[in-house]
Amino acid sequence: MNFRSDNEAPVNHQIMQALIEANQGFEESYGYDPYTLKLEEQCKALFKCWCETLPLTTGTAANAIAMALSTPAYGAIYCHHDSHLNRDECNAPEFFTHGAKLIGLHGQNGKFTAQDLATALESMGAHAEHECLPTTVSITQATEAGTVHTLDEIRAISHVCKEHELALHMDGARFANALQFLGCSAADMTWKSGVDMVSFGATKNGAMMAEALIVFNAKLNKQIKRLRKRSAHLISKMRYVSAQLLAYLEDDLWLHMASHANKLAQHFYQETHKNIDFLHPVEANEAFCRLPLEKIGQLREQGFGFHIWPGTQDVIRLVFSHATPEDSVENFIRSVLKS
Repeated sequence: MNFRSDNEAPVNHQIMQALIEANQGFEESYGYDPYTLKLEEQCKALFKCWCETLPLTTGTAANAIAMALSTPAYGAIYCHHDSHLNRDECNAPEFFTHGAKLIGLHGQNGKFTAQDLATALESMGAHAEHECLPTTVSITQATEAGTVHTLDEIRAISHVCKEHELALHMDGARFANALQFLGCSAADMTWKSGVDMVSFGATKNGAMMAEALIVFNAKLNKQIKRLRKRSAHLISKMRYVSAQLLAYLEDDLWLHMASHANKLAQHFYQETHKNIDFLHPVEANEAFCRLPLEKIGQLREQGFGFHIWPGTQDVIRLVFSHATPEDSVENFIRSVLKS
């Protein structure tokens, strides 16, 4: 009855089987293996365009290398104040860029608007070389609040980026969950909406340790592989990461797993929203709700695991994963509603 995080969920059995099958015999190292070469073509087919695909093991590496590709040491990166990039990566983006400045924008439900971004950029340039140079914008899909940017919202932000010649990055740690909510294609949610690069997450959705940085804008692709090496993320036995991602994408496994998680989150909301207070719309696979302290204590005594959101005492975050059993959710609903 674990609702703490999709990071705590087990590896999907098909992905685990793919790892076992990849573990037969010898293959070339450092990304020259057939699994990684096939993954590159698979990603081009998925996104229906040219793209550079870098298999990695952490989302932090994907995000930080993306920032290093697009942002100089004197640059500025705009992101949501509560984004993972800003709050949960121990200054990795600043470290990888040799000092670029993160500027957090506030906005409801984990999102800032195109107007919020435009307003923040209005005064930039008044102090010339005395200030950092706006260079990159990063949005999270799905957000830290469990919400999802619509295609119109992404396109509006992209329009502002183009006006100011800024790169647009998408942190897609829960990319599949967002895609399932929108019901569109991977191409629609990324480059067709003006996204230059995406951190494509799989670990939260069934993989063991598999992420990828996918770059659509060739102008940002210079020396990407040297940046990966210099950041200590060139994996010698890359086939084990690529094999996970290939299995993840095969027969839309990734979308089926995300759909399961999203449906459970939505079911929880539908069954309880008339009785408890939700802080954000439930759109992907997370729910944030306020409960009496006594009820929180009772739920924990009953064996339910969840996080109390930092800075609060009565707000809990629930994360539904590809492996969350339906009966665990039903038990939790009954316990929450029990007077």
